[in-house]
Amino acid sequence: MLHNDPISAITPEVVGWRHQIHANPELGLQEHETARFVAAHLRSFGLEVHEGIGGTGVVGVLHRGSSPRAIGLRAELDALPVIERSGQPYASQKHGVMHACGHDGHTAMLLGAAKLLSQSSTFDGTVTFVFQPAEENDGGSMRMIEDKLFTRFPVEAMYAVHNWPGLDFGTIATRVGPMMAAVDRFDLHFSGTGAHAAMPHLGDDPILAAGAFIGSVQRIVSRAVDPQTPLVVSITQVHGGNVGNIVPSEVWLQGTCRFFDPTLSDRCEQLIGDIAAGIASAHAVASKLDYNRGYPPVINTAEAVAHSVEAATSVIGSDHVLAEFNPSMGCEDFAYMIRAAGGAYTWIGAGEVGAGEGLHGDRYVFNDDIVPIVLRYWVNLVERILPVG
Repeated sequence: MLHNDPISAITPEVVGWRHQIHANPELGLQEHETARFVAAHLRSFGLEVHEGIGGTGVVGVLHRGSSPRAIGLRAELDALPVIERSGQPYASQKHGVMHACGHDGHTAMLLGAAKLLSQSSTFDGTVTFVFQPAEENDGGSMRMIEDKLFTRFPVEAMYAVHNWPGLDFGTIATRVGPMMAAVDRFDLHFSGTGAHAAMPHLGDDPILAAGAFIGSVQRIVSRAVDPQTPLVVSITQVHGGNVGNIVPSEVWLQGTCRFFDPTLSDRCEQLIGDIAAGIASAHAVASKLDYNRGYPPVINTAEAVAHSVEAATSVIGSDHVLAEFNPSMGCEDFAYMIRAAGGAYTWIGAGEVGAGEGLHGDRYVFNDDIVPIVLRYWVNLVERILPVG
């Protein structure tokens, strides 16, 4: 087993990689330089490297011994369209693009694990290091799967780690079953005939219809679904009109539905459409719904979670491992990989943070102190799942 010395020795290098990636962020499916950075390092460690999977995805393959068993470890390459205000010396050099979620840290830590394991003979089998593009909005993991990721690199399970601000520092959390929610997005248009604000009777008023819809759509959560079944319906944008004395002819709304039960996707689409149509009829306007299914829920599989918990316990002790907690209504496209291959998604506590310093905040700062913990977790996980002898 690898002990603290090599992990302590490599930690400054891994932190340096993170800072370099952070200073040069790239949006989803544009991560060309980040992908080249990753591929070059994987090659320098002696791994078999494959590029351009699912667009800008990179896969590194490391073989040891004779076992046919294989597992996959995943990190994300993409940044967010955020103007950074962290004040860090390594802050983004690209205005309007920022690693505000920690993907720079996840990538650097997985590279560190690849380097450590490439120097080790303490496992027997194959480790596939998956660096995926476009996690945030463009379904990069599904793009890699559609590009035959698991046909070309079969694994018995996939594993991922995500830093989690607000969770006690160093705590490792994973659970069987739902870990993060599915998210569907919808666009709804109410349209009618515009009119002067002084003579509204000469037209229709889609603003009234939109207002009625905003209040009525919450009956899906309060009356149409079992109250013990998690569901969140949120209206996130409302747009209508551009002149102060004219009732507009159209109002556009956007929103999301988040849930763990996949059957709620069809249910939400049906009910949103029915409510909108009813309100449109009552207000003598037309409605048009565009409902888009997004990432499915992250549903961890039991065997993979058991391995994750064992590795985490070995690294930080059982007092700092959580296997029972409320899942998040946030979403994560690692769900596609788990759905295809089984696996476990795990949070690593980054400690308490202030306003604007959490995930996707413009003052977010990745906690570099978690780096050695995650390196040790990755190495321990591989050694436990793919033991020698």
